[in-house]
Amino acid sequence: MSNDSVREISGKHTYGTWRRQKGFLPLNIVDAEGSHFTDSTGKRYLDLSSQLMCSNLGHKNRAVIDAIKQQAEELAFIAPGYTTKARSELCTELLTVLPKGLNKFFFTTSGTEANEAAIKIARLYTGKHKIISRYASYHGSTSGSVSLTGDFRRWMVEPHDTVPGTAFAPDVNCYRCPLKKSYPECGIACADYTEYMIEREGNVAAVIIEPIVGTNGVLVPPKEYMVKLRALTKRHGVLLIADEVMTGWGRTGDWFAVNQGGGSDAIVPDILTTAKGITGAYVPLGLAATTDEIADFFNDRYFAHGHTYEAHPLTLAPATAAIREYKRLGLIERSRAMGEMLGVKLAAIKEKHPSVGDVRGRGLFYAVELVKDRNKKTPFNTQQEKLDGKPLMVDQITAKMMSLGVSCLGWISHLVVAPPLIVTEAELDEGLRALDEALVIADAALA
Repeated sequence: MSNDSVREISGKHTYGTWRRQKGFLPLNIVDAEGSHFTDSTGKRYLDLSSQLMCSNLGHKNRAVIDAIKQQAEELAFIAPGYTTKARSELCTELLTVLPKGLNKFFFTTSGTEANEAAIKIARLYTGKHKIISRYASYHGSTSGSVSLTGDFRRWMVEPHDTVPGTAFAPDVNCYRCPLKKSYPECGIACADYTEYMIEREGNVAAVIIEPIVGTNGVLVPPKEYMVKLRALTKRHGVLLIADEVMTGWGRTGDWFAVNQGGGSDAIVPDILTTAKGITGAYVPLGLAATTDEIADFFNDRYFAHGHTYEAHPLTLAPATAAIREYKRLGLIERSRAMGEMLGVKLAAIKEKHPSVGDVRGRGLFYAVELVKDRNKKTPFNTQQEKLDGKPLMVDQITAKMMSLGVSCLGWISHLVVAPPLIVTEAELDEGLRALDEALVIADAALA
């Protein structure tokens, strides 16, 4: 089949996600290895955003591939009412890396499904209904998870495909603080306001947060925000759900972002959800992990949830291999060290380009925020313009980078720099040279 046929058939007969369908003609990718992938013309691209911030181990990790092959030959599928060696081995590995106290697991095939499980578990356990989320958030695309999503991807499906019971709290956005006009001396007012919401809303089962907001800006909270939020949710008998679909598995320089570098700043949520890097994205797998207190609740009560592919052995075996590879290669520590280097290099780019308003991140997870007026922090584009299909500055930047052989995710008015954890300094420099060259486009369009 020719390259043109592959692209045309795909564009005509499959849906492109989160976009208008006219003009959908996806690039045909034929190979990937390490931190690069290759299209059908032979052109190689540096994977500067790890696809969708999920290919943490890079491409063609031999240990994970072998685990998939071995499990497929040994036992490709058995219903979740049975158990397998793959299931017990993964449980054993998870207990070595998850925050201490998260000891009971429900496996899914995506982060969306993991969050759906978390919602249901929280409501069953507490007997309450409401979930507090935040405006700058993405938690999934199914009815329950999209109801918790704060960005515009929720707007189009309201009210017919959303579930009642979500309230949205202020964002922890220190670059554009939503409360600073009223509270110039911060004091983590966003956490205080969340407590006010819990008190005034009533019937709150849980608060769900991305410990570091993902697609919606890589918003890194002060460490004391997480500590304060954990304390106030406990005080009110409200569960804390940490959505670590994107931030888990070394992405932020820790196994999970809630670790916050360890020490007294580390927190343990009641439920932690994750996916993406759990297998390095080699197969789809999600996880909802709960405390023993929640687990014990269901010992004599009906656990009203399940999937045909829950604990699918072909998804579990590569996750075990992936965790062992993170350990063997020292990728958590490497992410922390390479992340410090990346932060310095991006700060230098910010100084050079007036169209860069902010650079923020932790580990190998950074955002480069584009503005047309640095003093006023005016973004080039808005969520509504994205929804309306208007041309975005960030799309011009990413298109230029692709022409230079570097793939980087752009969203509304920022770029996400989140390479595989195996990335080398030379590869980082390769990607940042392309970013540096592409930002000239934004500089030329300043107000």
